[in-house]
Amino acid sequence: MMSFSALEARTRKNFTCHLNDALIRSGIITFIDNREVEKGDEISSLLSNAIRSSSLSIIIFSQNYASSSWCLNELLEILECYETRGQIILPIFYHASPSDIRKQNGTYGEAFAKHEERFKEMKDKVPKWRAALTQVVALSGWDLKPDDEQ
Repeated sequence: MMSFSALEARTRKNFTCHLNDALIRSGIITFIDNREVEKGDEISSLLSNAIRSSSLSIIIFSQNYASSSWCLNELLEILECYETRGQIILPIFYHASPSDIRKQNGTYGEAFAKHEERFKEMKDKVPKWRAALTQVVALSGWDLKPDDEQ
């Protein structure tokens, strides 16, 4: 299972496709949800089942990851599987600073300011997303910066 922001075309077309191809060539069965997501949509049962049946989830944190409520809901589902089933989570920081994510600064801070306004009636939603990000960012992962690309 790979979770990433489709809002960032560079992530989808370059890194995610290459990673997916490499995993498939290594004999690993992958799942990428390529459907278009409407604003306000909840996580689909197909995606939820894919997350729950996976033994490993790769989360690709890009600069725009936090602006997607869809990604943040996926993150909650993945984290629940990590806590209840021992699912492995591999975070990849693709042009996104783990420190900014942990502290929710930069684009993550901007995204959460918008979420706070948009979901102000749902008092527990945004704090859950914030806590999930903080928890997952603390896991060992890979930090890929622009200099790492060739």
